Formats: sequence, structure tokens, C-alpha cells
Amino acid sequence: MDHVIHEERHLSFFEKYLTGWVLLCIGLGIMLGKLFPQVAVALDQFSIYQVSIPIAICLFFMMYPIMVKIDFAEVIKAGKTPKPVILTLFVNWCIKPFTMLAIATLFLGVLFKGWLPGVEIVKGGAQVELFRSYIAGCILLGIAPCTAMVLIWGHLAKSNDGHTLVMVAINSLSMLFLYAPLGGWLLGVNKMPIPWQTIVLSVVIYVGLPLLLGYYSRKWLIAKNGFKWFEEKFLHYLTPVSICALLLTLVLLFSFKGELIINQPQIIFLIAVPLFIQTCLIFGISYVLAKWLKLSYRDAAPSALIGASNHFEVAIATSTILFGLSSGASLATVVGVLIEVPVMLMLVKVCVRTKSWFD
Repeated sequence: MDHVIHEERHLSFFEKYLTGWVLLCIGLGIMLGKLFPQVAVALDQFSIYQVSIPIAICLFFMMYPIMVKIDFAEVIKAGKTPKPVILTLFVNWCIKPFTMLAIATLFLGVLFKGWLPGVEIVKGGAQVELFRSYIAGCILLGIAPCTAMVLIWGHLAKSNDGHTLVMVAINSLSMLFLYAPLGGWLLGVNKMPIPWQTIVLSVVIYVGLPLLLGYYSRKWLIAKNGFKWFEEKFLHYLTPVSICALLLTLVLLFSFKGELIINQPQIIFLIAVPLFIQTCLIFGISYVLAKWLKLSYRDAAPSALIGASNHFEVAIATSTILFGLSSGASLATVVGVLIEVPVMLMLVKVCVRTKSWFD
């Protein structure tokens, strides 16, 4: 018991300074991207259907320690609880896309419009005002609910991993059917393509593979060494792996876009403002609705975090297909990538500090 208590104290101490580590890794990533741009570009281009292989490897090591901890009896139990599932689907598809459209239009189309001059030539040769292209990128982010990273956010918030896993599965299926028609309607695009290869591949690599290995290795290790050894020894040494993989992901993400951040800091900042407000607003709406529905904290936290986060690979893939890789829309989706981790870590802290609100 003393050992377990010591581990919890150690984790809380580490998490207390996680913000500092995150800022350090962001700075390191930007510096590496500036000093060694060729290496960053080469790594960034190593992808399949817009799924970055280096990021996928990092995400695997982020997800496996979470998957191996999951008791699958909890997953079955979570699947039988409809309230959190309905809440998440309602926020993701009935609220989030429309608040994103409204906030992006207000900031990028009205308040910041004077600082976003110029036009660009998109695929097909049409001229588009840049601010409209940025709004389109924000919309693509707003209609792509997260299907992987949310597992790490829920885990750090000490919430129900079983419920988070169920919602990841449901989000993946709902995106295959709802993403294209909703996105096409909001963007005014006929026959909007759905990057199903990106969705399927990312779910398989980020969720399916670590889930499969986690499930079978958990069974094998417990059968061979006993549950006590698994809980006190194996998990004790495995726990820091998720955090280290998260920090390495940050270094990679910001090194890939280091040159862009340094060359266009004002544009990055202006696009980041509505994305930040949207993320916090959706989190707040989901969290308040969870309280109103009388959900427990362990179900409320992942419901709010799932709504707040985005599936940036799908958004980037779609913007590339529709508008081109160098378009303003693609730039906006990249800004979504850059602010995702720091903002979600901030919201995880909000969850942990407001836990007593539910209990």
C-alpha cells in the first residue's frame, strides 16, 4: 500500500510541473525546426494518407500504457451507460460545428479581417479571400471530433478510461457517416470528399494496435506474474512512458512547423484565438451539461474533453484535398495541431481541480 501511495504522490508531483515541460518541449521543437529545417521537413513528409509515421509511433507509446491498464469489464459497463454517449454525440455534431462557424466568422471575418489581407489561388484556379480560407480550415477542425489523443487527456484527468474508449469507437463510426455531409453543407462544397483512409488508418494505428496489444499483454502478464506484480511493478515503470511520448510528440509537432511559426507568428496567433475560444467554450458547455445530467466526474471529464479536442489529421487531409497543401485552410488546420496539446493539458488541469464539483 505504501508503494502505491508513493507512486501516486510521485505522479502528482510530476504532473504539477507538466506545464513547464510542455513549454520547454514547444521551445525545443521550434528551435530544432529552425536550426535543422531539412530534417524536420523530411520527417514531416514521412506519412501515409496524412498520418505522420513519427507522430504515429509516439502516439502508440502514449496509448499502450493506457490500454494495458484498462479493465475491460469497465468498457462493457460503460457501453451500457447511455447518458455520456448521448451527451458527447449531441455536443460533437449538434453544437460544436456551428459554434466553430460562428466564432471563426466573428474573429477572422470581422474583428481580424483587416489584419488578414490578400487572396489566394485554390485548386481549380478560383480566387479566394484569405480570411475565408482560414475560416474554412477552422470549420474542418470543428467537424472532426477526436478519436485518439482524447485517451491520454482522459487518462491524465483520472477519468473513466472505459467510457473514453467506447466514445472513441462511436466517434470513429459517426465521423465516417456525418463528416462529409455536414462539412459539405457548412462549407458550401458539393460532394465534399471524406478522407476515410485517414480516419481508418489513424484509428487502427492510434487505437486498434495499442488496444489489441494492451488487452493480450495484460492477460498474459497477469496470468504469468500475478495481479499484484502487474499493478505495483509493471505499471509503475510503464506510467512515465505516456508522458515522455506526449512530450516527444510536442517536440516533433513544433519542429515540423518551426519555420512557419517564426515566419508568420502574427497569422498563427490570429487564427489561434478563435480556435482557443472554441475549445474552451465547447469544454464548458459539455462540462455544465454533464453536471446537469448528474454524471459522475469519471464520466463527465472525458465527455467534455472529447468534445473539446479535434482529429487534426482528418482536417489536414480534407483541406489538402479541397484547397491544396499551401492554402490558408491547411494553415488553419495546422494551427489547430499546434494549440491542441497545450490547451487540452490546461483543460485537464481544470478537470482535476473541479473534481469535487461532481463528487
